[in-house]
Amino acid sequence: MTALGGAFGSTATRDAARAALAAARPHATPTDWRPLGRGNRKETALVTLADGDRVVVQAAADPAAVRSERALLDAVGERTSVPVPTALGAERVGDAAALVTEHVDGRDLHERFAGLDRSTQRALARAFGRSLAELHGAFRFERYGSVAAAEGSDAGPAESALELAARAGGGDDLPETDGTDWGAWLGAYGRTGLARLPAAFDDLRGDLAALFDDPDIEFAPPARLFPWDFRPGNALVADGELAAVLDWESPLAAAPALSLAKAEYLVADWYVEDPDALRDAFRAGYDSVRQRPAVEPVHRAAAICRTAVDSNGVVTNPGYPELGREQSVSFHRRALERALAGSAVE
Repeated sequence: MTALGGAFGSTATRDAARAALAAARPHATPTDWRPLGRGNRKETALVTLADGDRVVVQAAADPAAVRSERALLDAVGERTSVPVPTALGAERVGDAAALVTEHVDGRDLHERFAGLDRSTQRALARAFGRSLAELHGAFRFERYGSVAAAEGSDAGPAESALELAARAGGGDDLPETDGTDWGAWLGAYGRTGLARLPAAFDDLRGDLAALFDDPDIEFAPPARLFPWDFRPGNALVADGELAAVLDWESPLAAAPALSLAKAEYLVADWYVEDPDALRDAFRAGYDSVRQRPAVEPVHRAAAICRTAVDSNGVVTNPGYPELGREQSVSFHRRALERALAGSAVE
């Protein structure tokens, strides 16, 4: 059995996790805290209770981020059919906060996706496309940038709708714009990803920079929810169906074409050598809910640049079993070359 201290690395997050669990299940006794490690800025544990029930507790030293994730989780559950865990409670203690959600039975889709039969893969890709379209239809914002919950909603469901908080200083690697000019925001978003790429991409850097410096944007598209980490690695599968989409931290607002390009890359291209059937299924799922926006080379290039290297400067590894670093670099290079050539399948 794992104690609370083995699941959370600081006194602040341990105290917040304990308080949130007590608020969500006031008479429950935890018997095991098993660390799950999901998320870039938070710690997560699967908690087994004395009565045999299990819940998930997420804690972070950023109360505003926990508040926003809670509010978004509630809103997605209320406004869409996207499968998400039900939030059971949240608490803030000092400079940390924690969120408790139900535990959803299912297997990590990242580990399972490549081994599933083609028909099931297509069905799941379609479900991802349909879910993204629902999210785009359910949330609209006035600016491009980071999405934050209203103040005063640290505990319990947010009383008011999510509001956009544009970060003028470019916090969390966001573009340093006021969030009103889509071309400027998209170009800056792409350049932050370009700056992360290692030396192996240097011969592409000039063409990519030119694309981001002068994005071919004819109009200002609506700002819709951009769940930037919307992928099989943050999902559970059960009986061949999408059981839950997890990890809604640090949401953004952007034009639908950008999140469409990124999700398609992570769902269709990531796991199979011939992604055409998965791409078609993903797009068909989206089309079943709303009209799909036109995805231009600049959207694909920005999405790939931001995906190829994570926020810690580490090259991401497609596939499962995951590719090694050299193969991963080649994978992302080929995708960027196709985007620059404008040859992505339409």
